[in-house]
Amino acid sequence: MISELKTDTAPVVFVKSVPGLGVFELRPMDLDIDIPEIHQWVNQSYAVYWGMNGFSVDEVRSAYEKILQHTKVYMGFHNGQLSFLMESYDPEKDLIGDYYTVEPGDRGMHILVAPPTTPLKGFTWTVFTLILDFIFSDASVKRIVVEPDARNHKIHVLNRKAGFVFQQYVDLPHKKANLEFCTRTGYYNALQVIES
Repeated sequence: MISELKTDTAPVVFVKSVPGLGVFELRPMDLDIDIPEIHQWVNQSYAVYWGMNGFSVDEVRSAYEKILQHTKVYMGFHNGQLSFLMESYDPEKDLIGDYYTVEPGDRGMHILVAPPTTPLKGFTWTVFTLILDFIFSDASVKRIVVEPDARNHKIHVLNRKAGFVFQQYVDLPHKKANLEFCTRTGYYNALQVIES
């Protein structure tokens, strides 16, 4: 769903209302506004797989200046509160494209959830499906590609639940990763299983 509402300075590009949890929104990243918050997130112990533990604010900003050259980054809000971020990228322009045969319609994805102030049951799963809904709302996307750290067991559980299929381990320069794909049909079939 497209909305003309604004959150901070950038327009909201996707909105999803979830009964019992509230309203979730996505807007493009604004470096000037978002970096201080992201700096706090990436320095949490659970965010070790993000690869920025120990980074200063300036180092996080510099990293995102580079990331934004080839990746779309969106900030996620829950009931108006900044709560997560997502990255969507073309695998052909990313390191992972050197490790498998990129197909037309492939889109890469990363997700980082903020440390919760009040844990909500089903929150992370709702964020995960919101992001997949958003990416698949682009008709040109045929398959989502992820390459999480092989040790990140929590994300593997979410990936399997959403219909991602493990392909192989890949030894990237900075990590051993699980290469996994999720097609639009695989995602919708996974949702049907959950809802039935």
